[in-house]
Amino acid sequence: METHTITDSVEALEALYGSDTFGVKAMEKYLSKSAFSKMMLTVRKGGKLDTSIADEVAQAMKQWALSKGATHYTHWFHPLTDATAEKHDSFVEPDGKGGMICEFTGKNLIQAEPDASSFPSGGIRATFEARGYTAWDPTSPAFIKRTANTATLCIPTAFCSYTGEALDKKTPLLRSMAAVSRQATRLLNCFGVNPSYVDVNLGAEQEYFLVDRDLYQQRMDLIETGRTLFGCLPPKHQQMEDHYFGSIKERVLEFMNSVDHALWVLGVPAKTRHNEVAPGQFELAPLFEPNNVAVDHNVMIMDILQRQALKYNLVCLLHEKPYACVNGSGKHNNWSLSTPELGSLFSPGKTPHSNILFLTFLACVIQAVDRHAALLRASTAKAGNDHRLGAQEAPPAIISIFLGDDLTNIIEQIKHGGAKSSCSKTMMELGVDILPELPKDTTDRNRTSPFAFTGNKFEFRAVGSSQTCAWPMAVLNTMMAETLDEVATYLEPYAGKPEFNSVVSALLKDIVTRHDRVIFNGNGYSEEWVEEAARRGLPNIKSTPEALEILSSPAALELMEKYGVLSRAELLARKEIQVENYEKIIDIEAKTCLTMLQTIYLPAIAEQMTQICGTVAAIKAAGLTTGLKAAISKAESVGTLYDILPDKVAALEAAIASGSTADMCAAMESARETVDALEAIVDADLWPVPTYAQMLNIHSR
Repeated sequence: METHTITDSVEALEALYGSDTFGVKAMEKYLSKSAFSKMMLTVRKGGKLDTSIADEVAQAMKQWALSKGATHYTHWFHPLTDATAEKHDSFVEPDGKGGMICEFTGKNLIQAEPDASSFPSGGIRATFEARGYTAWDPTSPAFIKRTANTATLCIPTAFCSYTGEALDKKTPLLRSMAAVSRQATRLLNCFGVNPSYVDVNLGAEQEYFLVDRDLYQQRMDLIETGRTLFGCLPPKHQQMEDHYFGSIKERVLEFMNSVDHALWVLGVPAKTRHNEVAPGQFELAPLFEPNNVAVDHNVMIMDILQRQALKYNLVCLLHEKPYACVNGSGKHNNWSLSTPELGSLFSPGKTPHSNILFLTFLACVIQAVDRHAALLRASTAKAGNDHRLGAQEAPPAIISIFLGDDLTNIIEQIKHGGAKSSCSKTMMELGVDILPELPKDTTDRNRTSPFAFTGNKFEFRAVGSSQTCAWPMAVLNTMMAETLDEVATYLEPYAGKPEFNSVVSALLKDIVTRHDRVIFNGNGYSEEWVEEAARRGLPNIKSTPEALEILSSPAALELMEKYGVLSRAELLARKEIQVENYEKIIDIEAKTCLTMLQTIYLPAIAEQMTQICGTVAAIKAAGLTTGLKAAISKAESVGTLYDILPDKVAALEAAIASGSTADMCAAMESARETVDALEAIVDADLWPVPTYAQMLNIHSR
């Protein structure tokens, strides 16, 4: 048997990482020094691509892809749906002599023309207006997507209409990154800092559930909607808190290992894996990356989780709430701004009282989140997330910021006359080279906060597990760009002058005085916080329809237009698409619920009644009295609920006919109460679908 040393294994792992990605190593190998240098300017600093090297890059990318076994390429993009899109073209071109050659030009690389007619556009495009364009995003590496017998070169792109409107989720993200980077640079310049560039960083933790595929295929609701529309809790679920960080079952661990390797090949820095709170729930967390790359990688993570699960006869559920009454799944977006020279701009250092640069950026976050809390909440609006937010398991729908006691104390000192530190006797200088070192931790963690400071970054926890991070991050970046712009504009006349520090101090006091209502360090699950938030005037937006109304507000329209992230038409189109998407989801759920009632549950309960009545008749025919009371009692219990169901069916039919999503949701919930009560008393061998007890527990094989 062949053996491997640890060194061999390490070397193999290092060689594996990014091997299916046309990243820096591949570009350096396949490009000329000049072309490679120009590509790095774009990749690392976000500069405009030098189109003169497009043909050389295309040839290099083709040569690399062919060496990986690829026969086709595709412009891979994120339309305004909950999925990615791709149209495959082969490298093959006829040579005019009855043979073929492999061809791929700079034009093929930079732009393609997919059919745009069937993607949602929110009225921007008519159905018959089919032309759309994908444009290469050179800052996100191309990669090879593999199946058992195929390899396809995927080129990350943006997607726009023939008339130039953004029809995807990446374009506004890229625009927002440019906006916040531009304004952050201006503010840093005020402090005498001249960064080579300001980067937006993201680390997106992904929660998910696994369920046995055989059980999944017996649940029409899971197949059609991604969540269970019926089902009652088993006696033991998550209340013992023994699944969280528990020993990972062998079958799941093997699945996780295959996911990690599939991601590492694609250059996705998967770092952490563990059991989550609910049985059958897990989490995968990658390291930080540039914002748009992290978004692309998160979408790839979701795809690979679902594809790899099937190899282990499992199904990966990405819905925010697959099971009622157990914890749902989110996507924790760890967000920061950084420069190569300073690292994270949210690093407090050893003496945060005296780090005036940190305090300024912190104040900007506080103002941005308070001013646009409703818009930030709207960025997470999704039918599935409505079941999760505010459900005593995830961040509340009320947007607030957790800073921890130390930083909150500093904010209070600023508010009441200036921060004073026992750790530092004098105000630090503003030069780059003497910024203080980062301490290990500045705060505790608060899992009930939707927007928490966690040492040198902020964790936006309200994003749903099935969402792409692109839209929430585009909103957050744009909000931040606005505040950075305002602060930079105010400070620029004083930059380099003796009064600069005093001007900054006065400005910080003004910002925190006006916006500190959004700071909350306590239990976001408590009813007391709901009442306190109302007294503070913080919005508590509980549903997707209510949240989406924010997208057409003057403040949202002005913000997105001012910083070139979305035009008025583009933003209103997104509102229309999301409203329509919500309505379609509820309609599908309601119709699935109705079908299950009529074709699965009612027949099963009828069979139960038949059996019980047969038992009653048999007891009476035998002239017995013992057992008769029990049989009749069960018949009455089941029969009473059985009699209710036709009315529930009629109510659901009427709600569907009305088209009211609120009525459909209410009718589904009412029907569920009756069916779940029946599940608790109907014979187990007659119950027609797998139960929560079966689905939440994953067997070894």
